[in-house]
Amino acid sequence: MSLHASPSMPIPAETVRIARAAFPKGTLCMQMRDPLGPFYEDSQFAALFSSTGQPAEAPARLALVLVLQFAEGLSDRQAADAVRGRIDWKYALALELTDSGFDASVLSEFRTRLIQGEAEHLLLEPLLRRLEERDLLKARGTHRTDSTHILAAIRTLNRLELVGETRRYALNRLAVAAPAWLRAHMQPAWCERYSHRVENDQCPKAAADRQQLATTIGAAGFALLQVAYAPDAPPEVRWLPAIEVLRQIWVQQYYGASNPPRWRHEPDVPPAAQLIHSPYDLDARDRLQHGTAWVGYKAPATETCDDDTPHGLTHVETTPATTPDDNMVETIHAALAAQALLPRQHRVDCGYTDSETLVTSAQDSGVHMVGPVAADPSWQAREGTGYDQSAFTIDWEAHTAPCPHGKQSRKWQPAQEVTGQEVIQIRFAQKDCRACPVRAACTRAHTAPRTLTVRTQIYHAARQAARQHQTTAACKEHYAMRAGMESTLSQGVRAFDLRRSRSIGLAKTHLQHIFIAVAMNLKRVMAWFTHPQPTKRRVSPLAALASSG
Repeated sequence: MSLHASPSMPIPAETVRIARAAFPKGTLCMQMRDPLGPFYEDSQFAALFSSTGQPAEAPARLALVLVLQFAEGLSDRQAADAVRGRIDWKYALALELTDSGFDASVLSEFRTRLIQGEAEHLLLEPLLRRLEERDLLKARGTHRTDSTHILAAIRTLNRLELVGETRRYALNRLAVAAPAWLRAHMQPAWCERYSHRVENDQCPKAAADRQQLATTIGAAGFALLQVAYAPDAPPEVRWLPAIEVLRQIWVQQYYGASNPPRWRHEPDVPPAAQLIHSPYDLDARDRLQHGTAWVGYKAPATETCDDDTPHGLTHVETTPATTPDDNMVETIHAALAAQALLPRQHRVDCGYTDSETLVTSAQDSGVHMVGPVAADPSWQAREGTGYDQSAFTIDWEAHTAPCPHGKQSRKWQPAQEVTGQEVIQIRFAQKDCRACPVRAACTRAHTAPRTLTVRTQIYHAARQAARQHQTTAACKEHYAMRAGMESTLSQGVRAFDLRRSRSIGLAKTHLQHIFIAVAMNLKRVMAWFTHPQPTKRRVSPLAALASSG
């Protein structure tokens, strides 16, 4: 392929004249080029290409093409056609009107280079630097974060479909990688059973028959693994990724290579965070959250929310669906710190505000987390009629916790929960609790005394302070700004198809999310240039009437 001019070069005069005549008000492609200029340079992507061999298309231009592709929701073929035939795209890419463009496969190849080179950061960061230069982005401001679910580009399979489709997947890969070896080990029934994808409506309906089919598929899978791992098996068979996928799924779905294999009972399958749901996508996980069930990933997104700058996405992550939100706070802050964009205040929902996060964010990053913390789960707190933890005054130096009626605790025992959190177990004397006149409001145990399990001092204090602060009007006003993140995710879902992965796998899905973030930022910045003020929060007529009265 010929090496075209980089987008950093001036736009050809004829392209400028024709584009401005055709689009007097400009399009997104033209509008972003004029105030922002080119924010990608070929040198940024030099490490992804060899210094020898056939020259490639300018990587800075390909990156911009991919951004425009996601901004308009185009396929690779449609994007390549736009480069060849659309005047506004030629304007943004600094191309001659007669430029013939490139084949659509170039875009897929470039995305692969970005993933293999772990160069996803080269897409969002240059735009953020350009926005900083234009005073449209600043550090130590206010950020907000929320996540949404992402559907993997795979079918949802039940367990029987999974093992059947995994067996078919392995055979198809072997037919390409080692056809002679597979032909030598092929059994007559394999071609008939695995030539088409496994469908649940074609499987037996009776439970006993389904169990028998699972046993038959399991035996065939273990037989294939045995010959694939035999000493005389060729390397292209033994090290074939599909064989490893078959092994992993068989370990999860069967008790072992017994004769016949035993199908695992439901309680014995691995937890959701480890369970593979498709041989084609080993990263997709099953999740049920707030009544929504899906197989795929989660996408935590972070944006600025200051009133004097456009609200821009500064970080986007893609995780398995089972990753807890609070596990991502450290990752988000580390990424923002690397870009010198750490906020002073970070507004989040209760999924991100466990006590450890509140403490470590302030200590390590100087970031104040604003958001509701989980309520006390005890029955005393839920019913509001008993003595919950807040009713006990803990003396951390004396290692005691007087109860509301003045009785001192008798045991102070440091311990560690299954989750690894360090806690303090506080126990009162049985003689004090048994004779207490308000025992029914303190514990429902028949004979045992009241016990408390609290985090260590710094985390316990942070949680109690947050629970008190979140009831204040100031906290509610600050937290209300977090709701704007819902509209950002809605824009991503409705205008950029954020919730559906275009490709298979976590890495490709994450790259898609990076391009969507860049495209959303460009649209928001262009809107800011037209109306440089934040959009007011929508209020229903009924709510407005109630507030005015």
